[in-house]
Amino acid sequence: MEKLSKQEEEAMQAVWQFGAGFIKDFLELLQEPKPPYTTLASTIKNLEKKGFLASEKLGNSFRYAPAIPEEEYKKKFMSGFVSDYFQNSYKDLVTFFANEKKISANDLKEIINLIEKHKS
Repeated sequence: MEKLSKQEEEAMQAVWQFGAGFIKDFLELLQEPKPPYTTLASTIKNLEKKGFLASEKLGNSFRYAPAIPEEEYKKKFMSGFVSDYFQNSYKDLVTFFANEKKISANDLKEIINLIEKHKS
């Protein structure tokens, strides 16, 4: 699964949030400044070609739905991200965020508790 561009990711976020819908539905969910309708339509078509969306023709329009669940994309993206930037070490990833003060001691305790809970 390939990494999506920022524009494609924003479109997919709208699709995952809305569910099956039309381009105008997804456009309403995008942050300002919203892209022109035609730009979003082009992005949606590209996502369909890449296999991220499925479409169904209804009258003169197409209704689009996610072909890939959001969780599946997150897993693949994060695995690639950790591999590319942190030599496949989640410890290095957490260390980076701790050094950047983006994660607190309480956050780390919660993470440790989650890990301990999933061990049993």
